[in-house]
Amino acid sequence: MAALKMVSAVAKRSLDKAAADALRQAIVSGEVQPGTRLTEMEIAAQFELSRGTIRAALQRLMGEGLIVQRPYSGWEVATLTSHDVWELYTLRASLEGLAARLAASHPDRRARMEIAFDALKAAADSGDGREITEADLSLHKTIVSLAGHSRLASQYDVVEQQVRMFMASSNAILPRSAMLIENHVPLVTAVSEGDPDLAERCASVHSTSSGEILVRHLEAQQHTHAGEAAEPPKPGWR
Repeated sequence: MAALKMVSAVAKRSLDKAAADALRQAIVSGEVQPGTRLTEMEIAAQFELSRGTIRAALQRLMGEGLIVQRPYSGWEVATLTSHDVWELYTLRASLEGLAARLAASHPDRRARMEIAFDALKAAADSGDGREITEADLSLHKTIVSLAGHSRLASQYDVVEQQVRMFMASSNAILPRSAMLIENHVPLVTAVSEGDPDLAERCASVHSTSSGEILVRHLEAQQHTHAGEAAEPPKPGWR
């Protein structure tokens, strides 16, 4: 009987992980927009799973910062505010700056950076937003992996999904996909050439500059929406 209970528990964990994976992909791809309300009953019916399993999946995503739980109103897809972006890009600048410094000394850095950068170029050429975001994140995770610093990698894992959202939002406002490649050249070159000081500076500047652009974009949107809300209603036709 104990063995059966254990198998059941494992199966339940696998189901909530699968549900979390599906929901995560829908959120980071933009299929489910920020601010969207999520109800356990509707998702459970759609996935043909129990509400308990869906609740566990939603709690996973809340831990990743992708959704929030609102008192008395259920779950909601997280919306990146300008302050959220500031926190993310300053944290990225620190984590990725150290990662780039350490990665610049890795013996396989040139080959692995070339593979990751080629994948980003191919994604940019495709114009597919989801592919671009995944390739962008993969390149930065390559640098973290090259650092050979397990505790740094663990901390990066904590914010990985929020970084993915950050990248998707940041890349979406670029006037052209080619700019994404241009923006990565200094960082890729510094790591590949094995210059620790320059690699750290480039990583910090890369995160900071893209973050500041996204902050200005979000603040401009907020200002526009505030203006629209304050505008008095126009008289209707009589």
